[in-house]
Amino acid sequence: MALRDNLRKRTEPLMEPGEQIQAIFPAQSGMSPYFFLLTWLLAFFSKYVVVAATDRRIVVARASAWRPTFPNEILATYPLETRIGLHGGGIWSKFELGGTTYWVHRRFRKDAAGIDGAQAATAPA
Repeated sequence: MALRDNLRKRTEPLMEPGEQIQAIFPAQSGMSPYFFLLTWLLAFFSKYVVVAATDRRIVVARASAWRPTFPNEILATYPLETRIGLHGGGIWSKFELGGTTYWVHRRFRKDAAGIDGAQAATAPA
């Protein structure tokens, strides 16, 4: 089973009844992941989350550092109209949501950018 499918399956119990996940990806907050090149100890200062866009809202769920793809509680929710707005390239891109900067690995960049693309496609003209 693909990682995105596992993320979806693990996050569904946190959602409201009947809520459909449309896009999902893991992210982390804290210091820039580029500092990991200096020391792995910085991993303990990062917070791991799973961001999911549903048909009703955008959800940020907490995950543990030991199991970053296993969300266990909802930290915040945002209206569906909220824009992710990725910045940067290379290995890590970043975005800000609710005053917190999150980092997304390039493997999931299309998933994060897809949230904004889906919102633009469904927005009234």
